[in-house]
Amino acid sequence: MSTLYVNTKETAGHINPELQGHFSEHLGRCIYGGLYVGENSDIPNTNGMRNDVVNALKEMKVPVLRWPGGCFADEYHWKDGIGPKENRKKMVNTNWGGVVEDNSFGTHEYMELCRQLGCKTYINGNVGSGTVREMSEWIEYMTFDGVSPMADERKANGSEKPWRVDYFGVGNENWGCGGNMIPEYYANLFRQYQSYIKIYDPEKPICKIACGANDFDYNWTEKVFEGCAKGSGSWPQNHLFMNGISLHYYTLPGDWDIKGSATDFDEKDWYRTLRKTYCMDELLTKHSAIMDRYDKECKIGLMVDEWGTWYDVEEGTNPGFLYQQNTMRDALVAGINLNIFNKHCNRVKMANIAQLVNVLQAPILTEGDRMVLTPTYHVFRMYNVHQGAELRASTMDTKKVGLEEENMVQNMNESASLSEDGTVNITLTNLDLNEANELKIVLEGMTDVKAEAEIVTGGMRECNTFDEPDRITAKSFTGLTVSGNVITLTVPARSVMRISVKE
Repeated sequence: MSTLYVNTKETAGHINPELQGHFSEHLGRCIYGGLYVGENSDIPNTNGMRNDVVNALKEMKVPVLRWPGGCFADEYHWKDGIGPKENRKKMVNTNWGGVVEDNSFGTHEYMELCRQLGCKTYINGNVGSGTVREMSEWIEYMTFDGVSPMADERKANGSEKPWRVDYFGVGNENWGCGGNMIPEYYANLFRQYQSYIKIYDPEKPICKIACGANDFDYNWTEKVFEGCAKGSGSWPQNHLFMNGISLHYYTLPGDWDIKGSATDFDEKDWYRTLRKTYCMDELLTKHSAIMDRYDKECKIGLMVDEWGTWYDVEEGTNPGFLYQQNTMRDALVAGINLNIFNKHCNRVKMANIAQLVNVLQAPILTEGDRMVLTPTYHVFRMYNVHQGAELRASTMDTKKVGLEEENMVQNMNESASLSEDGTVNITLTNLDLNEANELKIVLEGMTDVKAEAEIVTGGMRECNTFDEPDRITAKSFTGLTVSGNVITLTVPARSVMRISVKE
């Protein structure tokens, strides 16, 4: 039997709601057909946004939504996406399928979507092919409440009052699709561009996010921080200009050329995928260590604004649309990562799974007027009890499982938090493909408790389809035995759980 100790009285950090953030790019059917169908569609919508998708996302509690990319961001010119739709410029989406982008979903539509979702805004600016002036004018257009050329144009386009921009990314993947830059060059560009992200309302600050590293590129993090720390003129040496820096890491069972199938995989692929998912903990630890040298007080957030599984596309679909199915394996990947983010919440302030609908590890898939909620969706909905909660210190003894020595993985991971109403919420994953795990939970600091639980579990390759949308859902779990401050249970194989405890 394994034992999990939770210190219910010791605060180990604050879990930003944004750790369960999302990402929507002009890629495949994420926006068009997934989130947005237009006001004249036969699919029920509100101001062009699909009602079924919006309602599902509100139940999942999307805290922040990143847009317009991704690689698309560094080819996106925001003025092409404002004004009457019939007058908006068309462009070729060179990164994703070579399709024509008609810009019918632009700044106003994005802000309307965030209004309907009740979430924070995270916009990526164009550094790769844009200009300082273009970025500066976009900020003015969105946030200035006064008389100016950009504010007047916004009003003429139907938005009298400005919006709030909570987060603004200065470029995306500038080491790759965003310009193939070296870190020293990007650091100088970041210093320049961020200077023109003006804060017009001191009560509505904009969190400025620098482009960070691709997975294990620790040199990028080092050089960007070094470039932003030195030669700061009259500013103190530790003034780094940024409020956050991004990190991207995708879980691939194979490699970039042959990633592997989303649904046709074996036990070796199962454990290889989950072992690679655990690399997130190593990445956060090592990138955070670099940041600690420049920012000892953890004022700068590490923003994992692209993460999730990446497989070969579904047969018969456009390779540039990155459409993939979503199985119980993806549910485990989601649960593992969300627990890891919680444990690193003192440094990690936001994370955005890629992507929201119909792309990569999507919580929602659509096909015409039909919608299906994936196993990943049900994990996010189950985990939303952690949003805004206080992390509780927890430790658990685990064992390694797997078929190959190089792909052995810890059989379980967890995190725990205390919500405002006094509930201790524990989330668990059992990665073992075949074996359940007996678990004793000791709640230090509590005496006589009551508990209820929820579980997502299913077969290794099982997924929800449009014909069978409820194969894998979150269900009540009744196999808890409570005695004083100790809970015992058997955690089923291939499962993600939430246990909620009160005195």
